[in-house]
Amino acid sequence: YLVIMAPHRMLSNIDFTKTQLAVYFGVLILAVDSINPVKIFLHVFPSVHPWHLATISCLLIAYVFISEMKALLYFSMKIFFHSILSIFFREVEIIGRDNIPRYGPVIFSCNHANQFIDAVNLLCTCEHKISYLIAEKSWKRRIVGDMAWALDCVPVKRSQDSALKGSGEIALEESASISFKVNGTGTAFTSEINVGDKIRHMGTSLALKVESIASDTEMTVNSTSWKDGDALPESAVPFDILKRIDQKVVYEKVLEKLASGGAIGIFPEGGSHDRTDLLPLKVGVALIAYSALEKDGLNVPIVPVGLNYFRAHRFRGRVVVEYGQPTYIDPLTLDAYKSGGQERRQVCNSLLDAVEDSMKSVIVSTPDYETLQVVHTARRLYQGKELKASDKQDLNRRFAEGYRRLMMLSEGSPPKEWLDLQDKILAYDRELKDLGIKDYQVPALSNEKYEYDGDTVLREMRLPYQLAHIFLMVFLAAIPAAFLNLPVGLLARLYALKRRRKALRESKVKIKAFDVMLTEKVLLCIVLVPSLWVFYGFLLWNFTDWDGPTIALVIMSLPLFSYMGIVVAEAGMVDIKDVRPFVMRLFPSARRRLSALPAARKDLEKELRGFIKQVGPQFGELYYKKELDWKEIQRKSRTESVVGKKEN
Repeated sequence: YLVIMAPHRMLSNIDFTKTQLAVYFGVLILAVDSINPVKIFLHVFPSVHPWHLATISCLLIAYVFISEMKALLYFSMKIFFHSILSIFFREVEIIGRDNIPRYGPVIFSCNHANQFIDAVNLLCTCEHKISYLIAEKSWKRRIVGDMAWALDCVPVKRSQDSALKGSGEIALEESASISFKVNGTGTAFTSEINVGDKIRHMGTSLALKVESIASDTEMTVNSTSWKDGDALPESAVPFDILKRIDQKVVYEKVLEKLASGGAIGIFPEGGSHDRTDLLPLKVGVALIAYSALEKDGLNVPIVPVGLNYFRAHRFRGRVVVEYGQPTYIDPLTLDAYKSGGQERRQVCNSLLDAVEDSMKSVIVSTPDYETLQVVHTARRLYQGKELKASDKQDLNRRFAEGYRRLMMLSEGSPPKEWLDLQDKILAYDRELKDLGIKDYQVPALSNEKYEYDGDTVLREMRLPYQLAHIFLMVFLAAIPAAFLNLPVGLLARLYALKRRRKALRESKVKIKAFDVMLTEKVLLCIVLVPSLWVFYGFLLWNFTDWDGPTIALVIMSLPLFSYMGIVVAEAGMVDIKDVRPFVMRLFPSARRRLSALPAARKDLEKELRGFIKQVGPQFGELYYKKELDWKEIQRKSRTESVVGKKEN
């Protein structure tokens, strides 16, 4: 418990010290009868029996638990989720915690890249007590809903969870006003749709609000949520109908929490996904912020949270949680919000754009996975030395933004030098994967001699020692892994794959639905792991002659054995990855490829630096400045993108 609490700062330093002293002192007085106050009391007053004190203690414990149930449940869930993160993630790095206001109400606006794990990472890296807005569909799920209740979440009914397929097909016709005219073929607008509902093209997440219905085949929709400059579909397409839902009760609950100084966690994209950029944000976060200012006079800071995952759906991955600078409402826009209509929509959309800019300032946003792969490899080639997590994120964003500007300056046709360099970077990545080594291992290869035969390599590369260490790790991890982790791990993987396929079928925005896998693994493990411990306890009780205390000790030790198995197994896997280059050197063809890698990397690094030196000055502050205001850069980028689309 203490080990979990300290590194994540659930307690301040002084509180952590007090907790340590209290625990150690409690163990001391329980271990020595002569200083145990309960034993002393019973000795002085022999008429009082132990069960008297036990009964009073149970009643007091029940009273405290009932009176402070919500706070205790929240604290207990936080401890539990810290243990979950320590098991499923190798490393959780935190950047920008100083950007979080220490007191008063806060809205945390997060990207949604890993389903329920996103909320867990925010919960465990922030000192505020956070109430999340959670989809009613998830609220009704067993385990998820129970934990959401314990965390005092607010369920929200989403129209996309009950989307209806519209009859026929629709085509949008752009007009000079802020509305689109919708022409239907085989549609039944008057019977299927009401004013205030939304329509959504099949296969997209963007919904347009219905303003008026003229007939079964003609209606108008508001176009303000349509991204400026985006091309309309060229032909008629199928569509979904999203019925209007009154969220008045939800807003009242949220505003009540903010008015009492609480914190709200919201995922304005509306749903989890596995894309490399943000989905269009829902207007709810803007409405909440303006409502708090209008009703209670609270200009609530909206703090962006970037959840940057590496191997997000895999066991023992890594995550960087970055908190950005808060966004505030301009109080002068409150009158426009109060006036309603078009003015309200404009100020809400402006705030939404500012929130989106701030969210993009704490993630690495790229158009696709291949570009993201190029960005990360280019950063590793360019950095030269090991960097802090914050510096890595900054450099990743510089490369991503530089790529975007390069594409814009070249009007989508980048120079041949960049295309050739990009192909070389991707080819270098593929070569590393084929050889099973990591980029950080390549520089060390230049110090090795490859002209030796296999026996010489075995002697000089300390391979026997490496293999002995691996065998030791495997041996230590074998028993807990085989009996405690392996059965649950295999079932969790199969279950997660099944849920991934289902999520992919039902989603309009997911690419491969990897974002649901880790959550499903965690949920299944929460059920199966304790069940397995109970099963082993049943076997020990019925098929051994051990007494109750011994069996209880074994059962209570199983979590420790299981965690030790995970840590030792991970150490063994690291050794296997480290020894892979040594083993590959035993094969002549692989040895030649390995010998060529350091020089290839050096040439690639030189070519990359030369290209950046050539084009970098065109990018101004991105190239010259050491400290950047990423929120402002994202705002400029959005404005440039809108202008560019309109010109095209």
